[in-house]
Amino acid sequence: DSFRPGQRAVVDALLDGRSALAVFPTGGGKSLCFQLPALCLDGLTLVISPLIALMKDQVDALQQLGVAAARLDSSVPYEQIRQIYDGMADGSLQLLYVAPERLGNEGFRSRLSRTRIAMLAIDEAHCISSWGHNFRPDYLKIAAFTRELGVPRVLALTATATPAVSDDIRAAFDIAPGDHVQTGFHRPNLTLRVHPVRADERLARLQERLGDQGGGATIVYVTLQKTAVQVAEALSRAGFSAAAYHAGLPSERRSEVQDAFMRDDVQVVVATIAFGMGIDKPDIRGVYHVNLPKSLESYSQEIGRAGRDGAPSRCELFVVPEDRVVLDNFSYGDTPTSVAIRGFVDALCDEPEEFSVSRYHLSRDHDVRALVVSTLLTYLELDGVLEAKGPFYSGYKLRFLVPESQILGQMNEARRAFLSALFGAGKRGRVWLALEPDEVAESIGEPRDRIVSAITWMEGQGWIETKPAGLRHRYRRRPGVDRDAVTASLQQRFQSREDADIARTAGVLAFAGEACLTRSLVGYFGEAIEACGHCGPCLGEPVAAVPEARFEPLGAEAERLVASVASEAHRELAHPRALARFLCGLRSPATGGRDGLQKDRRFGAFEERPFLDVLALVERVTGSP
Repeated sequence: DSFRPGQRAVVDALLDGRSALAVFPTGGGKSLCFQLPALCLDGLTLVISPLIALMKDQVDALQQLGVAAARLDSSVPYEQIRQIYDGMADGSLQLLYVAPERLGNEGFRSRLSRTRIAMLAIDEAHCISSWGHNFRPDYLKIAAFTRELGVPRVLALTATATPAVSDDIRAAFDIAPGDHVQTGFHRPNLTLRVHPVRADERLARLQERLGDQGGGATIVYVTLQKTAVQVAEALSRAGFSAAAYHAGLPSERRSEVQDAFMRDDVQVVVATIAFGMGIDKPDIRGVYHVNLPKSLESYSQEIGRAGRDGAPSRCELFVVPEDRVVLDNFSYGDTPTSVAIRGFVDALCDEPEEFSVSRYHLSRDHDVRALVVSTLLTYLELDGVLEAKGPFYSGYKLRFLVPESQILGQMNEARRAFLSALFGAGKRGRVWLALEPDEVAESIGEPRDRIVSAITWMEGQGWIETKPAGLRHRYRRRPGVDRDAVTASLQQRFQSREDADIARTAGVLAFAGEACLTRSLVGYFGEAIEACGHCGPCLGEPVAAVPEARFEPLGAEAERLVASVASEAHRELAHPRALARFLCGLRSPATGGRDGLQKDRRFGAFEERPFLDVLALVERVTGSP
């Protein structure tokens, strides 16, 4: 019957043909801001969303309302994909949800180029910003994608944009300041509390608080998967209806837990951050953080799932200073070594001026996690060292859904000759025909683009099913690259990111000692309010600075353990930082795999110790800084 705050201004901007940025708190009604205009505009609204569960929930709800909406993800069966492609081609599809990585699919981009796109909506848009708390390289390329396809309007949506992040988003999509719509983050029905506790007493404190709460749907957030299981089992033994949820569980089990929570068959879900995004449950009465959140952005997003019905809800944070070690170590573990960065730069500079690479092989060859490889390549693009020429698949597998002779029989002479040559150049298996477009192009003397277009077109006709394989990315390198300067620049970028991540975690600890928790939190996102009057400190709970975590020095026994690993001269652990990662239990491509060093009993020997302390010990024992 009426709009929520901010929605009308966003909808009006989009219907007037302008792009907009909507910064609304979790539960503030961001989805309506693109779903409603999508029904009024001529063409497809493409929605970029990072989570399959979120896409599924929204698409199911829209379809129940009679809206022509669909999603493309790894769980969608082939027959349904064909129907989606038909809807794109004939203009009957109104909304299509995809993950940002889908834009790297060569065939999908080809289809989009032939589709009338009315609007692009980007959920979790803070991911495009290098200042954001969970920067994702694939998001950074969305702006170039919108320009390439000539998208007439863009809606960027987020619940966790600081002023610096908002500036980045507006610049990327040319959004006018007047079309940046930000509603208040202050939610008077949420009571924020912070409780400094010892590690060995927080479980008892959690049970006490859940008992005081008197029931109601509740989310308990933890950092590690094993902690989710341990806490859920402890709560179940204490008589609470509780279940664990984390990314390591089978998808069927995750769905069972989520569905049971939505039906109120399970009252308490103990979860890692894998749970919650897109959960449209208005009556969540409590959100508890047993472990520290990694940033105030994460904290704001997670507590925002409480009390969407406007009724009073609790948001409590148990602060154990030692928890910071795990979060900080994750950040340190993502920073590639100087040797890895230099090897990465040399490998790219040793290629011809125009080349293609496999990110998987770069990750494996240089012991850099796959997401970090994407970040390295993105930084090189931002600095003008590389120019992306588009992703492609080095191979396709084709399965004929109609007889091959029937396809050829419908073609004129020239097309029949082309397709006969194309099919003949592949490697035939019992079911699938394997094609490598580059090799086929050289073999039959036809352009690669024509081969890929033919495959895409036949799939669209329903004549073949395809399985792409071997994703590679094309680049053109700037001539005369100064390898030393580029390496130093990349090292500085990663050092800055590491420093920023560490500072965000420190910011959570500083927040815990504020005199008004609500005022401090909304102030972080650029909103100024007076003391809220309803958080723990405002209600008279004592405020105390969180003490520093203290650890015993790593002594002679630790030195002997480091020396024993170093003496084995594992190539994968040659760099002090790589050895420190191994000892702290931080996985990497070089130590993984079936026979990898992660199977070694010494892997993670110091997983509860600060990474920098372990690194200092390694450098002292090995004598190599």
